[in-house]
Amino acid sequence: MTTPLPIPEDAEARRAVAPVICYPNETLPKPDLGLYQRARAGASKVAEVIVPARDAACFEVAAGQFFRITSIEGPQVGDLNLWNRADITERFFSGKTRALHGTHVTTGERLWSNLPYLRPMATVTEDTLGWYGIDAYGGAVHDVIGTRCDPYTGNLLQGGHYHHCCHSNLTRALADHLDLPLSEAERHVHDVLNVFMCTGFTRDTGQYFMKASPVRPGDYLECFAEIDLLGALSACPGGDCSAEHSSDTAACHPMLVEVFAPAPGALEGWESPPRNGYDRSHGR
Repeated sequence: MTTPLPIPEDAEARRAVAPVICYPNETLPKPDLGLYQRARAGASKVAEVIVPARDAACFEVAAGQFFRITSIEGPQVGDLNLWNRADITERFFSGKTRALHGTHVTTGERLWSNLPYLRPMATVTEDTLGWYGIDAYGGAVHDVIGTRCDPYTGNLLQGGHYHHCCHSNLTRALADHLDLPLSEAERHVHDVLNVFMCTGFTRDTGQYFMKASPVRPGDYLECFAEIDLLGALSACPGGDCSAEHSSDTAACHPMLVEVFAPAPGALEGWESPPRNGYDRSHGR
C-alpha cells in the first residue's frame, strides 16, 4: 500500500493563487450585430426542416443567411454539428470555441472552425434563453463542453447497443445527405453545440452534469452563417435531459430549423471571413 503524501504546509497559499484567463478575447474581431439585425429584419424564409424526435436531419445555409433552431412541441435539447458546405474537413471546433468564449455561448459569440482554418463559422445573433445566465449550481444553457451521447460510451458503461443516441443520429443524417457510407460519415461527426441543454460541472467532484432545460415551445437560438454551412441537428433522446440522455422512455419532441435570406444589398460591406492567417510553417 502506498503511504499518502502529507499535505504541504503552504497548501492554502497554493490554492489561493489567482487564475489567469488563458485566451483573453478582447482582440477577437467583433461581429457587427447592428448590421446583422438590420439584415435580419428584412429577411425572408427560404427553407425549413423538421427534425424528428430521437433522430437527426441535415440543413444547408449560405454565407450571409440566418438559421434558427426552435423548440416547437415540448422542452427538447439538440446536438448541433456544422461543416463547411464545400469542404467538410472544416468543421465546428467546440474546444476552441469554449477556450475563446467560455463553456456556454449566447448572443454575440461565435462558433469557430477547426485547425488549420480557425475562423468564425457562425455568430449567435438571438437567444431567447439569454436571460438564464448561470444558476446556483453553476449550470448554464447552450454548452460547448459535452461531446454528444454516443453508443460507444453507452456500451462501455451499460453494455448493449443503443442506436438513437446523438452520435448515431448525426452519422445517419450526414450519410444520407451526402450519400456516404456510414463508416465514412462517422469520421466527420464531431463534438457539438448542445442547443438548449443546461449543464455545468459539480463543485465537489468536477463532473459534467445536466439538469432539466429551461427551454419551452417557442424558444429559439438564431445564428448568422459566416461561411457556407452544412448543418446537422439531432433531437436528443434525452428530451429535456432532466434525467438521462440516451433513453427510449424520456419525453422527446421534434425541433424546427428555419433558414432566412436577407434582402439583396442588406449586408453591404460584410465579407465572409478568410481562413486563419497563420503561415503553417511550424518553425521549419
